[in-house]
Amino acid sequence: MGSGLFKKTIYRLAGDKGLLVEFGEGIDPKINTKVRAMSRALEKKRPCGVMEIIPTYRSLLLIYDPGATNPEKLCPAIEQVESCLATLVIAPPEIVEIPVCYGGKFGPDMENVQKAHQLTTDQVIQLHSTPAYLIYMVGFTPGFPFLGGLDKKLFTPRLATPRMCVPVGSVGIANNQTGIYPIASPGGWQIIGRTPLKLFAPDRGTPFLYKAGDKIKFVPISEQEYTLVTQQEEKR
Repeated sequence: MGSGLFKKTIYRLAGDKGLLVEFGEGIDPKINTKVRAMSRALEKKRPCGVMEIIPTYRSLLLIYDPGATNPEKLCPAIEQVESCLATLVIAPPEIVEIPVCYGGKFGPDMENVQKAHQLTTDQVIQLHSTPAYLIYMVGFTPGFPFLGGLDKKLFTPRLATPRMCVPVGSVGIANNQTGIYPIASPGGWQIIGRTPLKLFAPDRGTPFLYKAGDKIKFVPISEQEYTLVTQQEEKR
């Protein structure tokens, strides 16, 4: 699509049954909107042999059955869908509120973020909880949302040494991104708080509370409120 933000669509092989379709460079909401639009369009008109369509920040990964199709057949089919993309209507994003108890035992790296930017705890909380963050993609672990829109005043490098286990629900910062750990897992993000919500519940009708393209709004809560919500979640 020319120079600048978008580039000509590039196709790359990803193993013996994967095709990576790249639409642009860097982390940008306009590129991600196109990725999500293409993902939705291809789901509606799925090319023969395609088993899975996985959206990322700036690309789509198509997993296909090599016995039913191949990149030579898929590329023209994708280009056909892309040529009709202007007619596709994308629904506005849903806003998902996520309560977070910041600092203290729930945010062991809050002090790191404060010192890096000469901010108070309240200032970090205000800066972090003000935006509505676009979910660019969900991955790494089930339900981990990679969020764009972090205030530049909070850009903080990852930990020099990752933790072996980050508690479930932890909210962290890594460079220009913020995100949430839906399950306990290793990780090197700067942890500044924790949510009591169950972000991933495989036995729930809808396992995830959000999807790529939605927006997340963090809502600061007290430790007492955290305990109350935790008790409510355990009853569900």
